[in-house]
Amino acid sequence: MTHTGSGSTYDPVPNPAHRPDPPPRATGTAPPPDRPVALVTGASSGIGAATARRFAAGGWQLVLTGRDPGRLAETAEGTAAVVLPADLTEPDGPRTLAQAALRSAGRIDVLVAGAGIGWAGPFLTMRHTDIDHVLDVDLNATLHLVREVLPAMVAAGRGRVVLVGSVAGCVGVRDEAVYSAAKAGMAAFAEALRQELRGTGVGVTLVVPGPVDTAFFDRRGTPYQRSRPRPTSAHRVAGAVWDAVRQGRDDVYVPRWLTLPGRVRGLAPSLYRRLLHRFG
Repeated sequence: MTHTGSGSTYDPVPNPAHRPDPPPRATGTAPPPDRPVALVTGASSGIGAATARRFAAGGWQLVLTGRDPGRLAETAEGTAAVVLPADLTEPDGPRTLAQAALRSAGRIDVLVAGAGIGWAGPFLTMRHTDIDHVLDVDLNATLHLVREVLPAMVAAGRGRVVLVGSVAGCVGVRDEAVYSAAKAGMAAFAEALRQELRGTGVGVTLVVPGPVDTAFFDRRGTPYQRSRPRPTSAHRVAGAVWDAVRQGRDDVYVPRWLTLPGRVRGLAPSLYRRLLHRFG
């Protein structure tokens, strides 16, 4: 498994023998001092790209990252976004990205962690390398990036971390065991981090969408086949992220009725599992 962030700027004792990867090369312009800055991961497609466009429309300066430079350029088209192609699962990927983003934009007011991948199929058929890859992309890379970005936010006394979860992390979806585990871990991380950051001026938002009509399912190799819940649009999720940041909300479900499974689970676990066996 790839462990990222071991050479963190904020680690007390750096390793003198360690040679960090060269920082991502930025394109774009530095923001005016009065414009808030959003760093968006996974901005080359899907929820990340839609969120970037929503924040650009709202007048924010963008720092966009993802693994596909061509698609990142498409997302940034018509904006003054700083584009930093990066693979956050690479050694020191989160550290070098955070440094490049802060150097290019001067600050980060909001981090939107939108990068993610899926894998579908019985857990017994899942290769160990696939387990590691899903956990690296969907959980580990985000945790390490948050660790790199937070100190500057706390020092400034303001900021917000937006974590994109999934309903799979709330209910557990069969044939998506590791993806569900990664998103459940994201939800627990959001709650724990929120408590730790009380009084710092930095907030944490967890956005929990159901299935989203993007290329996510095509890339994982298995189409979405359930009749319910119906896929929503990436544009709708992006709007929910935008509203959550403006309103300082902690938890957002898209659509809102997705709060129901968690409530049923807490109040009537047996009924919840019967429903899950039938529909989940």
